Amino acid sequence: MSQSCLVTGANGHLGNTLVRALLEQGYRVRAGVRDIDDRAAFQGLDCELVYAELLDEEALFKALQGVEVLFQVAAVFKHWARDPQAEIVQPNVEGTRRVLRAAKRAGVKRVVYVSSVAAIGHNGQALDEQQWNVEQDNAYYRSKILAEQVAWDTARALDLWMVAVLPSAMIGPNATRLTDTMGFIESVRQRKLPLDPGFHFNFVDVRDVAAGMILAAHKGQPGQRYILANERCSSLAQIIDAANAVTPGYRLPAPAPRWLLLALAWVEEARARMTGRPAQLLQSQVRMFHQVRQHYCIDKARQQLGFAPRTPEAALQSVFRYLGRRASSS
Repeated sequence: MSQSCLVTGANGHLGNTLVRALLEQGYRVRAGVRDIDDRAAFQGLDCELVYAELLDEEALFKALQGVEVLFQVAAVFKHWARDPQAEIVQPNVEGTRRVLRAAKRAGVKRVVYVSSVAAIGHNGQALDEQQWNVEQDNAYYRSKILAEQVAWDTARALDLWMVAVLPSAMIGPNATRLTDTMGFIESVRQRKLPLDPGFHFNFVDVRDVAAGMILAAHKGQPGQRYILANERCSSLAQIIDAANAVTPGYRLPAPAPRWLLLALAWVEEARARMTGRPAQLLQSQVRMFHQVRQHYCIDKARQQLGFAPRTPEAALQSVFRYLGRRASSS
C-alpha cells in the first residue's frame, strides 16, 4: 500500500497501535495529535505528526489535505466527569460532526469511523450490528450512541464513503497511558481488586481491532457497521485464570452483592464530586454490568472483512505479560 492516511488520536492506545500496523503495511501515515511536541509514542516510527484537534475544524481540514483514508479514532474515553455533558458527550458528538465535514471538504475518499459496542449495548444475548443501545444513563455510553448517530447523519448528508467499526473492551500493547479498561486489568495484576464486582467484559486485543480497521477500509461496504469484538465475555474468574497462566499465585476475591456495589459507587461519586478525582466505580456501571454477559455476533466482520481475533484467553494472557514488562521497565 502507498495510500496516504490520517489517524486521529494517534497517541492513544488504539490510535498508536493502528499507526504501527499501517506503517507495516506500507501506508504513508499522518499521526494526528493535540500536542505535536510530545513524540514519546512515535519513537522509531516513520510517520508525520500533525496537529488534529476534533473541535478545530480548520486544523482538521489542513491535516487532511492529500489524505485518501481517514481513520477517525480520537474520542474522549472516560466514564466520570464533573460535567459529563460538557466534558464527554459534547466533545464526542461535535468532534464527530466537525471531522467528517473537514474530510468531505478535503476530498477524503474513505472514512473508517470508530464507534463502540457501547452503541449496541448488551443483554446476555449475542447481539449484532442491527442493534442500537437505548441505555443512556452512563455519559460515555450516551456519547458513543449519539456520536455514531451523528456520524451516519453527517455522512449521508455529505455523501461521504464511511464504515463504522465497533470494538469491545480493548487490551494489549502500545499503551503510553492506561485507559480505564487497561487500568482495570492492571489493578487485577497488582492484586488491588478487593471484591469481585460480577462484571463480565468482552475483551479484544487492540492489535486485532487495528487489523480489522485496515480490512474495513478495503473490504468494508459503505454504510455498514462492523463489530470488532469476541463472541464470548470473560468473568473475573477467567481474568484471574489468565493472570495465573502468566504468573501463578492470584486468587479470586469474594463476590460483591449488587446492593454493596451500588453503595460503594454512591460513595465514590460523592467523593469525586468533592475532590475532582475520577470515581473508580459508578452506579450506572453497576446497573449496566453486574451479572450481565456481553456477547456479540461477529459473523459479519468475519465473513465480509476476514476479521480473526485472538481468543479472550490469549488476549488476556498477552496483556498480563505486556503489563508485567511495562512495570519492570518503568
